[in-house]
Amino acid sequence: MQLANLAGVIQLVLVVVVFGVGVYSLVHAAVQRPDAYTATGKLTKPVWLAILGVSLLLALLMNIFGAVICACAAGIYLVDVRPKLLEIQGKSR
Repeated sequence: MQLANLAGVIQLVLVVVVFGVGVYSLVHAAVQRPDAYTATGKLTKPVWLAILGVSLLLALLMNIFGAVICACAAGIYLVDVRPKLLEIQGKSR
C-alpha cells in the first residue's frame, strides 16, 4: 500500500513539473515576434501556440499520458525552436 502511494506522489510531481515547463514554453512562445518564427524556417507562431496550448490541455485532462505529450511538445520547442528564435533576435541564452 505504501508503494502505491509513493508512485502516486511521484506521478503527481512529474505531471506538475511537466505542466510548469509547458506553461513556460507557451509564455515564451507567446512573447516572441511572429516574424522570427518564419525567419528561422520553423512553424509559425500560431501553430506553436496551438501545439503548446493543446498539449497543456491534454496534460490537465489525461494525467500521465497527457503529460508525456506535453513534455514532448515543450521539449521540442525548448530544444529546437527557442534557441533559433533567440539567435535570430540577437538575445542571449
